[in-house]
Amino acid sequence: MLRPAAVAKVWTAVGQPLETIAVPGVVLGAGDVIVAVELATVCGSDVHTALGHRPAPTPLILGHEYVGRIVAIGSAGAHDVAGVRLQLGDRVVWSVCASCGACDRCRRGIPQKCRDLRKYGHERVGSRWELCGGFASHVHVRAGTPIVTVGERMPARVAAPAACATATAMAALRRAEREVPVAGAVVLVSGAGMVGLSAAALADERGATVIVADPDKRRRKLSRRFGASAAIDPRECDALAGALATLGRDEVDIAIEASGSPAAVAAALAAVGIGGAVVLVGSVFPGGTVAVDPERIVRGLVTVAGVHNYTGEDLRDTVSFLRDAWGRHPFEDLVEPVFALADADEALAAAAGGEALRVGLDPRR
Repeated sequence: MLRPAAVAKVWTAVGQPLETIAVPGVVLGAGDVIVAVELATVCGSDVHTALGHRPAPTPLILGHEYVGRIVAIGSAGAHDVAGVRLQLGDRVVWSVCASCGACDRCRRGIPQKCRDLRKYGHERVGSRWELCGGFASHVHVRAGTPIVTVGERMPARVAAPAACATATAMAALRRAEREVPVAGAVVLVSGAGMVGLSAAALADERGATVIVADPDKRRRKLSRRFGASAAIDPRECDALAGALATLGRDEVDIAIEASGSPAAVAAALAAVGIGGAVVLVGSVFPGGTVAVDPERIVRGLVTVAGVHNYTGEDLRDTVSFLRDAWGRHPFEDLVEPVFALADADEALAAAAGGEALRVGLDPRR
């Protein structure tokens, strides 16, 4: 039994206020844990779901960026990504994905596409998994979910987005690095949202020269604090060419597209040079098609890859990165404002407004 009973905010339909439910008890399976949520953040995909931009089952507890403390462990115990046995009181973040670990996709190293995938903040509330999203006082973290301890020093506003935005940026950089060494590369990051700023900081820390493209002046200015050597408005003709000219270049080595804009995807494909890599991470909702010149891809030896979600290793490396980098880059400042869980409707509205990079929910308020 949970004492007091867990509380969650449930999305039922577009345009309807979130409903409050109480969950007095949870049945834990082997390897499961219960986490008391310290802070959840509102991802852009939560907003897309709430606005009806993509189909989703109902009733649904949104939220898949979070940090919290373990308050219950199943009888068989549970372990973190490193295989260390978890303890009551451990402060943790956990993946958006719970995977079986045994299917062909899991064995291929893409557990985020498991045949029996379960995703926090994306599943219908059901028997034996009532606490399945982050907009709640507690989350039932199932076996097969990568869990990483974060210690006590990392601010909650830094740790919570690690479970989606920052880990996705890590996965994108790691995918690019399979084709092009990031150290010494010129990297174009399209979109200075949470994923794009995280990717800029990661690339900068690994020795790349980073150019960030975003139409928002405020976000362009902010990107400088996340390692961007140049910040350009993609709507301005020759802005990228001008930035490259100052580096003595006419092409980029890596392009990471984090906005989902078809125009930005096309620009990324056009910007990358011989042997370069384009990693697409922002196109996670219907946004139109993009014309591709296959001859240029073939003759240019260009790799085009899609990254969706991430692995447990990506999450582990993200937390390791943030332990040091949050003091050098203002990750903590990206989560503002923070609402009480009871005000989750206002939090969603604030996130949908587009001014905030991340909005927080604190169930302890």
